[in-house]
Formats: sequence, structure tokens, C-alpha cells
Amino acid sequence: MIPVTKPFLPPQEEYQKYLEGIWKRNWLTNMGPLASQLEMELKDRLKVNHLLFVTNGTVAIQMALKALDIKGEVITTPFSFVATTSCIFWEGCTPVFVDIDPKSLNIDPAKIEEAITENTTAILATHVYGNPCDVEAIDHIARKHNLKVIYDAAHAFGVNVNGKSIFSYGDISTCSLHATKLYHSIEGGLMITKDPDLLKKIASVRNFGIASFDTFSNLGINGKNSEFHAAMGLANLPYIDKIHHKRKSLAELYDKRLLNVLKATRPVWHKESHENYAYYPIIAESEELLIKLKTELDKQQIFTRRYFYPSLASSLPYLPKLELSITEDISKRVLCLPLYYDLTFEEVEYISRVILRIQNN
Repeated sequence: MIPVTKPFLPPQEEYQKYLEGIWKRNWLTNMGPLASQLEMELKDRLKVNHLLFVTNGTVAIQMALKALDIKGEVITTPFSFVATTSCIFWEGCTPVFVDIDPKSLNIDPAKIEEAITENTTAILATHVYGNPCDVEAIDHIARKHNLKVIYDAAHAFGVNVNGKSIFSYGDISTCSLHATKLYHSIEGGLMITKDPDLLKKIASVRNFGIASFDTFSNLGINGKNSEFHAAMGLANLPYIDKIHHKRKSLAELYDKRLLNVLKATRPVWHKESHENYAYYPIIAESEELLIKLKTELDKQQIFTRRYFYPSLASSLPYLPKLELSITEDISKRVLCLPLYYDLTFEEVEYISRVILRIQNN
């Protein structure tokens, strides 16, 4: 069996060393020394001003909305994981979908301004598959209309654009450190901001809004993470370059075997950025071809994922149905192929041969 993804795990003895320290200190959660160490090491690696380690990527978006006091309408993308939209609705705001760019698969800035009303307070955009949005255009629109910007950068660990971290853009950027991600802490998330005052507020929100032992500063939630998760994050961090290099080589082999013969294209990456190879999505020329590929690959125990299908604008039971033509079309034709550190080059060769055989039969 070849799964669509598989978590990277460091040598067990390296993780065990961190566990020994946890047992000695008996400090398991509530932002212990390992969680604090992870924050500092990630801040240095990513070259960002302020960073917080939180429970997961979903809670990170919820806390970002809360910390920025977002109300009313939030313009967002229908082509993302459901958490992007559900967090907006969960926080009592109204998601307003606009269509995506057919090449990058990110939210189309040209359509954002058309959707702004007197009730619009923020833009929540996803860097789909880690591919940077048009951050300059979005930030220009936000400044013009006095809107807050949150970037869902769940897939974008390690991505730079215009020579700096993708996390540097917007009022707050969030990232997922879930086990399926390029870099993970089993469960976890990050919140990044340039504003030191906003950082203090997010830190308070993360800890129930507690200001001191007997006072509260604002509404909060339990957004903290444990020492065990931080330990995995620390144990994995030294391997991130090795992980990136292997995934890059695997993706390049897929490119070599498929791109000129498969009836499919790949998303166009931001011209001022480089891929982090978090995913390997293909856009089939038709939904019929996609279904044929996925069905037959499943029979061969090669598992893929229609990531993201269906469109959030037309499929969520708690929101009115809205059909956006580009998103509807793209979501029916995107398929993510297996890509992870332990995947072998021989397996990529095999997957590619099977895909081409299915297409040509």
C-alpha cells in the first residue's frame, strides 16, 4: 500500500532524550521549557519577529479572528480545507466567498474588491498547497479599505516570497504543524505577527484571557500545547532541510515522468518564491479522467486525495450555496499524488507508470 502521505519521524532515541527531561521536570503543559524553546528556534529559523506555538492550525485561525476583534463579513476563498471557513462562521462572522485564480489556485485579488461592503472587516486568504497568494495586491486592497488580513498558511512552512518569510505578511499568519504536514509536532500550530502589542493579546487569548493570577484582560481559550508535542517539533526541526530536499527530488521525478505526457497540468507557483513541496497536486483535463485515475489507483492500493473537493462555497450545510465557476471547475479536477519523506524513487516510478497506463487504456 502507498498512502497519500505519511508523517516523518525522527530517530526514536532523539525524541526519547526530550522525554527524559519532561519526566525529570514533571512539567507537561502550560507552555513549559520545551514549548518556549521551540518558539525561539522556529522564530530564528523562519526569521520572523514574533511567533507563538499553539494547539493546532484551526484554533490558530479562531484566535486570530478573536485577537483582531473581527466582526461582520470576512472575504475568503472557497478552495481550502474546511477549517478556513468554519473558523469564520464559528466566530460569529459571515464568510464571503470570491473565486480563485485558475493558475495559482489562490484567491483572486481582482475579485476581492468587488465583494467589499460596509460590513466587510477582514480578508482571510489561504496560501494553497503553500503557494503564496498575491500578498502585495491583497495588502494594498486591505490598506485602501482599512481591512485586517489573516493568512491561512497551513501548508506554507519554510516558504519565502520576495526574499522574506511568507509568514511576514498580513496582520496575522497561521500555520499547521499537524502530523500530515511537511514539518510537524504531531498536533500543533503557529501564529505569527509583526505587532508586539498584538502578540501580547494573542498570548493572553491562548491562555484563557488571563492577565495575572487573579485578573483577566480579555476573552480567551485554551490554545496552549504540551511538552510532548513541543518535543516532537524540536526533534524534527534538524531534519527539515533533509525532508525538503527529498520531497523536492521526488516531485522533480514526478515532473519528469508525467508532465509532458499526462493530460494534466500543475498549479503555477508564485514567481518570487520557491516550492516547499508540501503536496504534489495535478489538475486533470477533465473530472472524468480524474475519477478514472483515482478509481484505478485505489484498486492498486495507491491512495490519492481530491484536495480540495468539493468547493466550500457550494457544499457546506450551514451556509447558502454559491457556485463560483472557476472553483467549481478546478475542485473537480485536482488530485494530490503521494508525496512524503519515506516514499521511494522506485515507488514514484511505479506510480507514474500506473497513472500513464490508466490514462492510455
